Amino acid sequence: MATSTYPATGGFVGNTDAATFIPEIWSDEVVAAYQANLVLANLVKKISMQGKKGDTLHIPKPVRGSANAKAENTAVTVQNATEGEVQVSVNKHFEYSRIIEDITEAQALSSLRQFYTGDAGYALAKQVDTDIFALGKDLGDSDGADYVHSASFYIDASSGLSAYAVDTVAAADVFTDAGFRALIQKMDDADVPMDNRAFVVPPSLRNAIMGIDRYVSSDFVDNRGVDSGKIGNLYGIDIYVSTNVPIIETASANSAGGDVKGAMLIHKDTFVLAEQQGIRSQTQYKQEWLGTLYTADMLYGVKVLRTDAGFVLAVNG
Repeated sequence: MATSTYPATGGFVGNTDAATFIPEIWSDEVVAAYQANLVLANLVKKISMQGKKGDTLHIPKPVRGSANAKAENTAVTVQNATEGEVQVSVNKHFEYSRIIEDITEAQALSSLRQFYTGDAGYALAKQVDTDIFALGKDLGDSDGADYVHSASFYIDASSGLSAYAVDTVAAADVFTDAGFRALIQKMDDADVPMDNRAFVVPPSLRNAIMGIDRYVSSDFVDNRGVDSGKIGNLYGIDIYVSTNVPIIETASANSAGGDVKGAMLIHKDTFVLAEQQGIRSQTQYKQEWLGTLYTADMLYGVKVLRTDAGFVLAVNG
């Protein structure tokens, strides 16, 4: 340790001396971990509010016009509509903090920091995905109370794709190709664009999908590098698996005796994620604790952008 008597400068603590406390490395690592663990958030519309003040984002939602026949010697038909909007409240502020005592900093391997940054990225990514998954309650004609609404279905073993209600999914109601095609038609009938569609499923449904012979082929699994959670493509729709798919009905509420989870067929414009502050990492030395406080946090809001562009498929969990 170098020492000096003020005003001499031999005792300055510079970047070399305090390298373990400089936050840039922490920031890079936590952002990388955050991006690696996101699934649903990467599939929705993202709007940055970085550096902007306010707690509500207003997104214009104009009413579609129509084409009108032009009759000879008559004026054109002028259209007018009161345009709507979607308001996104930026009201979600989540953080991940650790205090690393000096003795631990001195004796622990550098991998300790890598664990904390990776864990912070995972925790924040899971929280963002959880909040977006919860928007499944707001699809269709829902009031946001639960997953029983006009955009929620299950595949009945006898009748195929059917409206979901509590205690309707039985053990025999398994995923089928016909049921999936019927769900895709629901999206087609709603005039949802063909591109940027995704189907996010729990591991139990991935297991069922991989057991369907026609899906286990080069058309589904093409051995290319994949995005986080992506397992293949069916009928032009990318399939993603996530352990964060919500339980929409617990085993105790279901006579079949198992959890029911809500897989989601969505378009990029179904949900919106507004980020006012992306992942931020900060460190501060706390002399009273003889340790370094590390915190990663972010500020954001989520909202349904198109209630008719997403569907919940209730499946055995």
